[in-house]
Amino acid sequence: MTRRSRPRTTPPSPLPQHLGIDPVHLKLPPAAGDADARSGLQGAAPSTVRAHLLTRLAAAGPGTVDRMFADGAFVTADGTPLPPDAPYVPGLHLWFHRELAPETPVPYPVDVLHQDARILVADKPHFLATTPRGSHIAQTALARLRHDLGLPALSPAHRLDRLTAGLVLFVVDPAARGAYQNLFRDRRVRKRYEALAAYEPAVGLPRTLRSRIEKTPGVVAAREVPGEPNSESHIELVEHRARLARYRLTPHTGRTHQLRVHMNALGLPILGDPYFPALTDPAPDDFSKPLQLLARTLEFTDPITGARHRFESRRTLQAWTDPEGWAAGPRQPAP
Repeated sequence: MTRRSRPRTTPPSPLPQHLGIDPVHLKLPPAAGDADARSGLQGAAPSTVRAHLLTRLAAAGPGTVDRMFADGAFVTADGTPLPPDAPYVPGLHLWFHRELAPETPVPYPVDVLHQDARILVADKPHFLATTPRGSHIAQTALARLRHDLGLPALSPAHRLDRLTAGLVLFVVDPAARGAYQNLFRDRRVRKRYEALAAYEPAVGLPRTLRSRIEKTPGVVAAREVPGEPNSESHIELVEHRARLARYRLTPHTGRTHQLRVHMNALGLPILGDPYFPALTDPAPDDFSKPLQLLARTLEFTDPITGARHRFESRRTLQAWTDPEGWAAGPRQPAP
């Protein structure tokens, strides 16, 4: 007899997003020895919610939990703020907004190229992460678009590296999210990138590179390792001016840093790359010499309507249009 899992029922959040960021949801775990305590507390339950949160949110820093209680930051499903002496109730749902650490504003806009009832196509600038992660939370394309356009349910269909500019597909309708995300999972989206690197006539192009790329947690740059290939990129020379060339890159897989790794493997590291061929550590507010990699086009058949879509970035790579300005370092924010 197959054991059915119980449906997970989480009440809707009583808190709106803040700066495009969802509130944190917690369900207080059962105490050890309870019938459903497989993921419960170790030992006896604390006497108050505050005592539990002082341990659970210890990384937030001394005084943070008490300050949040004083501000009424922790609320229950009906929006009622919890007092610091609220008794611990296993299974209680509560919500709060994390205190966001200061972030360096990315002084470039996110352009919207297309928006309908189901999808939104954004033209992301360099230096802006696609989604909240690590130290980049509010300064992300997702948070900005949610906040600026009033689209709290907006979600990404895929992700683009923070240093790479260009096209990102977002889903407006939550009911359609899986259909568009599956396009990328099943490799039914044709993506083309543009990159600037040195011109080396000895490098025979066009060429398709296949290799195994692995990203080790805690190590910023992915790398090629021996083993069965899990990545494939087609690289073409488009044109060149003296020692600078423009390349068309077509990835057939989507490994972390794949195009940057493959260009470096050819001896053609992309201009402005802080990871290849050598790791550098630019300051968070250093917006000079952006990585000269652009997600130029997205093409796919709409899984809902059957329409054929083709989107093209309106951005240009600065080192091609203004090589002296790019090489000179910090540039002014785009209007």
